[in-house]
Amino acid sequence: MSVREFVVLGTASQVPTRHRNHNGYLLRWDGEGILFDPGEGTQRQMLRAGVAAHDINRICVTHFHGDHSLGLAGVIQRINLDQVPHPVTAHYPASGQKFFDRLRYATAYRETVKLAEAPVAADGVLASGPAYTLEARLLSHPVESFGYRITEPDGRRMVPELLARHGIKGPDVGRLMRDGELNGVTLDEVSEHKPGQRFAFVMDTRLCPGVDALAEGCDMLVIESTFLDADERLATDHGHLTAAQAARVARAAGVRHLVLTHFSQRYPDPDDFEREARAAGFEGELTIAADLARVPLPKRG
Repeated sequence: MSVREFVVLGTASQVPTRHRNHNGYLLRWDGEGILFDPGEGTQRQMLRAGVAAHDINRICVTHFHGDHSLGLAGVIQRINLDQVPHPVTAHYPASGQKFFDRLRYATAYRETVKLAEAPVAADGVLASGPAYTLEARLLSHPVESFGYRITEPDGRRMVPELLARHGIKGPDVGRLMRDGELNGVTLDEVSEHKPGQRFAFVMDTRLCPGVDALAEGCDMLVIESTFLDADERLATDHGHLTAAQAARVARAAGVRHLVLTHFSQRYPDPDDFEREARAAGFEGELTIAADLARVPLPKRG
């Protein structure tokens, strides 16, 4: 059975709190797992959330500030300790290669797993297959930062009424789907367009073209909202977004489900972020991320 859900491991920004661990997020996409921005403490949060090293197929690091990457050392060593049976690919800004090297080999351990390094140097497609296409877009932060977007290929959805009209049923449905035609009836005549799911992960950044490109048409957008609008100047100076800015991006992009995260320790009440996002006009499904939460992706359109 396919599972698509977003598992929140940590939601703090620079400084963790009693209730917020440093960043860490796992996207379950059918049989694959993509770990985003493993900050300090991610390995323990994985244990608490029921996430195993075996669940990880890719690691995507947006940038090399500590709250987004200090957990890499422990996660990589745990992948090797548990002898994960499949290759794992790590994506990260190419400009931070020296930081990745230091974290990967921070201490002595026995390497048992093939960890492929796939640094990101520019906007573009990082991986493509039948399940999804993974791409990156440059963001605007004091250090080089990339956001990630996952797009499922579009498909076709069978329409029972049209199948019945043409007398197609049982095994013939599968044959038509496989071959594209059956006894003169084409697939297009008995099906309709089914858009693939779209997911984007946007961390530390100011407003910039990359944010808009990543968010466009997403079923789920996970995006930082470090500050509230009263501190917008501070957000801009430090290369971050406010909850209102993130909500306006999501509204303009037609996002179905908005997930806000990466909260400054100066704000103890998470409800403030929801109120601000709603006041900015976002009317879709909204989640204020909490540590260890599991957020299902919206049903496919």
